[in-house]
Amino acid sequence: MNQTVSRELFGDKRLGFYIYLGVEAVMFATLFATYIIFTPPEKGVTPTEAFDLRSVIMTSAFLLPSSATLLIAEKGLKDASRMKVWIGLITTFLLGAVFLGLEVHEFYKYAVHEGYTISVNNFMASFYTLVGLHASHVAFGLGWMLLLMLQLKRNIPSALFNEKQRIFNYYWHFVDFIWVMIIIFVYSPYVF
Repeated sequence: MNQTVSRELFGDKRLGFYIYLGVEAVMFATLFATYIIFTPPEKGVTPTEAFDLRSVIMTSAFLLPSSATLLIAEKGLKDASRMKVWIGLITTFLLGAVFLGLEVHEFYKYAVHEGYTISVNNFMASFYTLVGLHASHVAFGLGWMLLLMLQLKRNIPSALFNEKQRIFNYYWHFVDFIWVMIIIFVYSPYVF
């Protein structure tokens, strides 16, 4: 499949995906604004009481490098090296899976051990909504990576796989960008 054919086949998909990311950005911006309005709360648990610096550092230590490991897969596409694509995808998947496990643990700790459930106050409701939605995006990305690995194993046409991989890369970098915004606006004012 040459470049012209590839451009014609996938041009609309890329445009559609950019529109999707734009809508996602607006949705996250709305949730950030909601969180900022309700934080700190007038009564009930505050972010200073709830947040744990160690959790923020550990989750970030696993998710943020995943954008770098995905670059290995991108380099593999450029070099036509399936080994680099495999290494990049598997490493990114493992980092994302550990991040997701840590996020689930954080939510479990807040809700079950500390009693900071979603109904405690508007701060916790907006926190769970924003950070939980981000975690669901990571979970979706992990499923997407599994499908990519399955397609890579089945040797689908390289132009088709490359396009799918590129679109996924945009998605994963977007998810990492949202996590950076969460660190800046949600955690940093209260844990550093």
